Amino acid sequence: MADEQAEPGADEAEGGRTADTSGQGVVAAFGQSLKTLRTRAGMEREEFGKRLGYSASTIASFEQGRRIPPPRAIDRSDEVLGADGLLKVWKDQLERAQYPALFQGMAQLEKQAIELLVYDTMMVNGLLQTEEYMRALLDMRRPPLDQETIEQRVTARLARQDVFDRRPAPLLGFVMDESVLRHRYGGKVVVRGQLEHLLLIGQRRNVELQVMPTECEDNAGVNGPFTVVTRKDGKKFLYVEAQNTSSLATDPEQTVLAAARYGIIRSQALTPRESLEFIEKLLGEL
Repeated sequence: MADEQAEPGADEAEGGRTADTSGQGVVAAFGQSLKTLRTRAGMEREEFGKRLGYSASTIASFEQGRRIPPPRAIDRSDEVLGADGLLKVWKDQLERAQYPALFQGMAQLEKQAIELLVYDTMMVNGLLQTEEYMRALLDMRRPPLDQETIEQRVTARLARQDVFDRRPAPLLGFVMDESVLRHRYGGKVVVRGQLEHLLLIGQRRNVELQVMPTECEDNAGVNGPFTVVTRKDGKKFLYVEAQNTSSLATDPEQTVLAAARYGIIRSQALTPRESLEFIEKLLGEL
């Protein structure tokens, strides 16, 4: 579920905690700074928006802290308003703030990962989701999310998928229960697009995508979903998320055992080739 500070994020993980703030204060402070600089420049929202390629209402949402501007909009704002870098310094903090508090540390670790091992039991992992599938999941949240939050999370989750094109390419392993693929979240059209996307991702050389069939009599993953991240310095992290809570652990015993458990799960699941054939079969059944 729930998309997604280079070293600060890792430091929080080492303390056994996830980020405990949503970052809303950062977003509001940036918005106030943006408004102050625009006003000092004697520029109306409509004029400023035209120069950035946004409507006046979108500029208002940036200034009021209701929406997080993308990096290019921050850079352009700095140039247009002659801010001399005063707006650009917010970019890293705003990037963190676009993720839910429980995921901020993990989002930063993904960027530093040389290996990412994921086991999912409820839904397709955020790194593998199509935009339509993301929206279907976010629309189902209860209590409901407001539209601006949904847009923010879709943007953030799509940005995380840059991991597939990073160089050098990290090693990415995904094992998911068969039930994940059979859920009709969003309807047949959305599911069809998602399955087709998995077939494409599964062909990448740095990706191993596997399915744990429901008929399998042994499954070392019965305790639920988890992710093991190995950072460039060799340090491992164990990330677990459920019911709007998360933990990001670095205890060597926990992380080593989790990695070993993932290895067992991988051996019990269908092979990558068998898994792609299985997904093709499900696609044909839709």
